[in-house]
Amino acid sequence: MPGFIGMPELLLLGLVVLLVFGPKRLPEMGRSLGRGMREFKESVTNDGKHGDHLAVPEELTREREAA
Repeated sequence: MPGFIGMPELLLLGLVVLLVFGPKRLPEMGRSLGRGMREFKESVTNDGKHGDHLAVPEELTREREAA
């Protein structure tokens, strides 16, 4: 079946990653990946907890009310 990644392929990929990066670097990479995914998820599902909304300066609101 084309495009299917089975257990042997995953084991081979894991072995290659282990050989390239080493056992000391893998946990650090996993944490970084998890942190990045969490930040991305929070930015996409921005539910207003962090107050990341745009504020309108007072000068602009006064000009608008005067007009």
